[in-house]
Amino acid sequence: MPALMMDEVRKVYGSGEQAVVALDGVSLEVGDDELLALVGPSGSGKTTLLSIAGGLLRPTDGAVQVGPHRIESYGPRELTRFRRTAVGFVFQGVNLVPFLTARENLLVAAEIAGVERRRARARAEQLLGELGLAGKEDRLPARLSGGERQRVAIGRALMNEPALVLFDEPTSSLDSRLGAQVMELIRAEVKGRGTAAVVVTHDLPMTRYADRVVEIHDGRLVT
Repeated sequence: MPALMMDEVRKVYGSGEQAVVALDGVSLEVGDDELLALVGPSGSGKTTLLSIAGGLLRPTDGAVQVGPHRIESYGPRELTRFRRTAVGFVFQGVNLVPFLTARENLLVAAEIAGVERRRARARAEQLLGELGLAGKEDRLPARLSGGERQRVAIGRALMNEPALVLFDEPTSSLDSRLGAQVMELIRAEVKGRGTAAVVVTHDLPMTRYADRVVEIHDGRLVT
């Protein structure tokens, strides 16, 4: 089963003469261990597509399936549960909790999802080690470099073993060397865990790490 299927998805903001079509009949399938890069100019619909795939926005029309979840028909409680357990997010601004350590930023994701604490702690230690953060587990985000904070965000997104991870400009605030390291890390984690990922990026050199590159312009995928 594909990790993500979108079928004729439309997203319209407003109505009448003020209506803005952000997505216009988007159909997309992402394999269960595929790393897909989504590129396009600002305002083309990239972040809207990502938000709909992750259950943060509802489509105006069309179907959205993430693994076994047909999320376009979910109510608020079902969507909350879905976001906690079935999908991971890495936002452009990282959004770590500033007063929690690297370890605690991972553990809070597991706690929200109801994961047993001992199991969650073992999972957090494993991920932090894999991400090259051994010895820095107890540091607050302010004491980590930009690349290290991005790694913590990746670990948090993977904490509950989601089928799909969504990355919004993960290298935008990093130099080319650190950006390449982060993309190598994303690819290694996706392939090593059989997880699918969609990476929105303006950084075209980083698309070489993807299995496939899809372009979007004016709310439509370019084939």
